[in-house]
This record gives sequence, C-alpha cells and structure tokens, in this order.
Amino acid sequence: MHEPPPYQQPHHPFPPTFGHYKPRRALWDTIWDNKAVRVGGLFLLLALCGLVILALVREQTGTEGFLVGLGLAVLPVPLLIAAFRWMDRVEPKPWRNLIFAFAWGSCAATLVALLANGYATKWLMTTVDGSPGTDASAWGATFVAPVVEESAKAAAVLLLYLFRRRDFNGIVDGVVIAGITATGFAFTENILYLGNAFASDQSFGYEGLRSTTAATFFVRVLMSPFAHPLFTSMTGLGFGIAATFPPRRRFLRIVIPVVALLTAMLLHGVWNGSATLPGGGFLAVYALFMVPVFGVLTWLTIWSRQNELRTIRAHLPAYQAAGWLTPPEPLALSSMRARGIARDLARRTGGPAAARTVAEYISFATSLAFLRHRAYRGTPTPDFTAREQELLHHLWQRKDTAQPALAQATAAVPQPFTPPMQPWGQPPVPGPVWPPVQRH
Repeated sequence: MHEPPPYQQPHHPFPPTFGHYKPRRALWDTIWDNKAVRVGGLFLLLALCGLVILALVREQTGTEGFLVGLGLAVLPVPLLIAAFRWMDRVEPKPWRNLIFAFAWGSCAATLVALLANGYATKWLMTTVDGSPGTDASAWGATFVAPVVEESAKAAAVLLLYLFRRRDFNGIVDGVVIAGITATGFAFTENILYLGNAFASDQSFGYEGLRSTTAATFFVRVLMSPFAHPLFTSMTGLGFGIAATFPPRRRFLRIVIPVVALLTAMLLHGVWNGSATLPGGGFLAVYALFMVPVFGVLTWLTIWSRQNELRTIRAHLPAYQAAGWLTPPEPLALSSMRARGIARDLARRTGGPAAARTVAEYISFATSLAFLRHRAYRGTPTPDFTAREQELLHHLWQRKDTAQPALAQATAAVPQPFTPPMQPWGQPPVPGPVWPPVQRH
C-alpha cells in the first residue's frame, strides 16, 4: 500500500488520535465475545421459531401438502428480493441485515401471527352472538390479523432502526428492510395457504385449473405477490422518514412511525375485507385502490433513490477538495451507469478481484457521503470522526485500482450539471475533512 502524500496546506489540525487508528476488522476482537452471545442468541431464537412454525404448518397441511406449498410459494421470492435489491443499489444494505429481516418475517413474525390469529378467531367465535364460524373468521381477518401481523413484521424494522442505525439512513432503507421482512412473512403464509388448498383438493378429488390450489396460486402468487410487502413498506416508510430527523425532533421521530404502522394496518384490513365483498368488490379494491397505492410507493422509492445519488454528488466534493478523491469521482460515484462501467473496466483489465475492489471502493465512498449528509442534517453518529477515518482508510487502500476505472467511466458517461444540495439552517460541516497527510 502506498502512503498518502503530505498535504501542504491542511484545512484543519490533524487529530492526534488518527495515529492510533485501527481498521474496522481489528476492532471486532475487543467486542467479539459479547456480540457473539447477542447474535448467537438472536439467531437461535429465530431458528427455534422456524422449527416450531415448520411443525405447525406441516401439521395443518400434511407432508405432501407442505412440499407442494413450499415449491409453489418459493417462486415469487427471488423476484421480490431482486426488486428490493434493485431499489437498494445506491447504498446496498449488508446481507446480514437482509437475512435477519427475511428470517424474522418467515419465522418469528409468522409464528406470532399464526398463534395470535388462532386465539383471536376462537375468541370471536365464542363471544360474537349469533355469528357463524365463517363470519368470525372474516372479522378476524379484517380487524385482528392486520393489527397482529403488521405489528409482528414492524418489530424487525424497529430492531434494525434502533441497533443498526449506521445502515438506516432514509426512505429507501426503511422500504427495503420492511419489504424483505414482508417477503419472508408472505413466503411462509403462502406455504400454509397453498398446502391447505392442495390437501383440500386431494380430499375432494379436484385437480387442474379448477382446483383450489390453482385458484389460490393465481390470487396469492401471480395476482398479488406484492400485497404483504406493500403493507409493511408503509411502516418502513415511516421509520425511514423518522431517520432523517435530528434528535431534537423527538416527537416526530416517534409519531411518524406509529402513524405509518397504523396506515399499514388499515391497508391490510381493507385488502382482507375486500375478499368478503360481493360480486366484483375484490377486483374493484385491487384495481382502484391497491394498484394506485403500489404505484405511488414505487415512484416515491425511485425518487428517493435518485435523491441518494444527488446526496453523493453534493457531499463528496469536500473530500475531493481535501485531496482524498480525484475530480471525476463525485460525478462517477453519483451515476449508476458510471459505476457499472467502472466495474466492467476493472474486470476486463484486472479480473474479478479488481472488479470487487472497485465495488468495495464505491460502497465505502457512498457510506462516506451519507455519513457526512447525516452530519449536515444534524443527526451525526456518535462515532462520526472514527467512522470517517475508517472509511477514508479503506478508500486509500483501494484507490490505485478504483480511481483510474472511475475516471474512464466518467469520460464515457457525460454528466449534466446539477447544483449541489444546500441544507437549510445547518453549519457548513460539523466536523473536519481530514486531509491526506503522512501517516506514521
């Protein structure tokens, strides 16, 4: 690794703590024991929930029904995850966060919902006077299930919001985490519905397109695979908005997620209730209500993704001025096309290892821009200085491979001029941009 050249006119005095900097991986040794216990306990809990939900679903559907339901329910999962990963391409979330979200939705949230909905339905059947079982089930699906299920799924978003704030910066982050959680929930729920439908067809001798399994597959997998992700994305939207507020806006940071959760419950209740409407009521709700809401949420997410690119272009020039980045990089790093071209160029000249190095460089630079953007908003992380030094260290390690590729990519993709975003009412930068000086 080449040492960075001395900076002749530093903008700020260099902190003495920088000489004691340790790369991020080295810090794991000091906290590994405690963190291993916490992470191990969490995933053990999720594994136990998975085993219990597996036993419950298999008990209801039978082994053959479970296998059929599993085979059919898994079909939309890769498409939904790919869609959310596409939304998250600007600053991809760590896979461990996404795996946790999916596991929580498919195991813990589903187990809570299955048990709570069952008890609630039995209670309604015994307490609602003169109501047959079907009416009690309809009441449970419309008024109980949305509250229980959306609360259970929202717990995953809340946990990542509280304990992974470094990776939770805005609307896109909230929608992606919520969507992945709901995808896991819908996956397990679809196994149950499709498995029960298959068991019913086996009992009554139905088969082919007229079977209950085919009808269930059409409605839940083909027609509305986005239903659960849409509901829970409202909750993620609320947490994403709350993440953009400074700590002094405590009231809004609490109220907005609560209102968003209530909105998710309302949408879920409308969707479940539409199944009991006569005639074409279900199709009317689907076409006139659910599809427009889905379209608006999709547009908002795409707009937020473009806003993330503008954030990168606005905040990286500070590091360019300090000598850490070359002039073309803020433009290249704020263009998805230029990023792709840079990775392809590195792959052609240096192989997969070089492409991976460029991808890591892009990821660290993006995290650096968002770190500084949070400081502009008045919501800096407590470890702002250490995290900034850490990211700059990783950038400097990879610059010899990444910077030439990004420069060529910028030349291949003309960038229109856009004025940098200026945050209202904030000081220039709450923290120094460390110039690249000689390290010892």
